[in-house]
Amino acid sequence: MPLWQIYHPVGVYSDRDKQDFAADITKHYADVGLPEFYVVVHFHELAQADFLVGGKPSANTVRIVVSHLARRIDDAPRRRRMTEFVNAITLPYTADRGLHCEFHIEESARDLWMIDGLWPPEAGSDAEKAWAAANSPVPADT
Repeated sequence: MPLWQIYHPVGVYSDRDKQDFAADITKHYADVGLPEFYVVVHFHELAQADFLVGGKPSANTVRIVVSHLARRIDDAPRRRRMTEFVNAITLPYTADRGLHCEFHIEESARDLWMIDGLWPPEAGSDAEKAWAAANSPVPADT
């Protein structure tokens, strides 16, 4: 269950930008077999006075914290690929727009999370696939 926390200056992203960014993130995880409803993206707009880098206000920095709960990656080459993915997915929304971006990825043990009070089914199992089908997100009116 990836949770992306994206901290950014006020006005940097339109509602469409946020939807596109979240869709790009979700697509990657779905392409590697994770149920789409596991992917959660939060955008946090911060006024320049509330976003300090090196003790000084920043109007051009985006800070991303990616928390992985549903899957852990123990293999070093796969961890590197994941980090490179995060970098690649952020580029159109950060560096390509002249924004400075910093991120980190943290992973949690599988037995330290639940959804609606339920332990998640084993990764890739038929039970997880059924759970994903039963929990497909309902599209919001756009």
